[in-house]
Amino acid sequence: MSHVLVVDDDPLTATGVAARLTASGHAVRTATDAVEGERLWQTWEPSAVVLDVRLPGRSGLELLSRRRADGDGTPVLLLSGLGAVDDRVGGLEVGADDYVVKPFDARELVLRVEVLLRRGPMLVADAPTRVAAGALVVDAADRTATYHGRSVALTPREFALLHFLACHPGRTFGRAELLRRVWGWSFGDDSTVMVHVRRLRAKLEDDPAEPTLIVNLRGAGYALAATGAEHGIRSSADRADLRVTG
Repeated sequence: MSHVLVVDDDPLTATGVAARLTASGHAVRTATDAVEGERLWQTWEPSAVVLDVRLPGRSGLELLSRRRADGDGTPVLLLSGLGAVDDRVGGLEVGADDYVVKPFDARELVLRVEVLLRRGPMLVADAPTRVAAGALVVDAADRTATYHGRSVALTPREFALLHFLACHPGRTFGRAELLRRVWGWSFGDDSTVMVHVRRLRAKLEDDPAEPTLIVNLRGAGYALAATGAEHGIRSSADRADLRVTG
């Protein structure tokens, strides 16, 4: 049985979501503020968290940021009354896996939670345990990554995305394809892919604003540079050699 933590200061929303999740066979606990939510998150160790952005005292984004900073990779679905693209991207940048705007259909929310539970980060099937791309080494056995000999701390989703790209150096994948092949989702906001790429660049690139390891072709998608792991891809002529798929 999956454990789902619902953190929302609106009792009607919290009880309604909890009832739907319980009826779908999940064990549910609720919290009305970030302090209680963090306590349950740490002690109960939920399989997924439904988290309201606006909470009394500390916000849901602050709570999520704290948990991600501690290396917690629990799938998180954010709830918010703010539906603008910048608001969604802001939540995803902090580390959310999905985002639902209020008011919402409870059946859709339960479905999205179950997708998060069922479709965790997907590693490439039949790939070598240890993948090396120049100075980047990704080890699926113990889920570690090093770059130029330096250990890089990654969330489970960041690791799965980096592993996938490292298994296909030089190939460019669009956001929708990455969402399907790494996240296992056939629907959802593909801006989460952009945000996770941005977070990987912040951890790996010397200059995230001028990436040479995880590069992108405008309108096509992202690739781990076939030679960029050692030497970087800096010119448009170099980037033209990348093969596009999807």
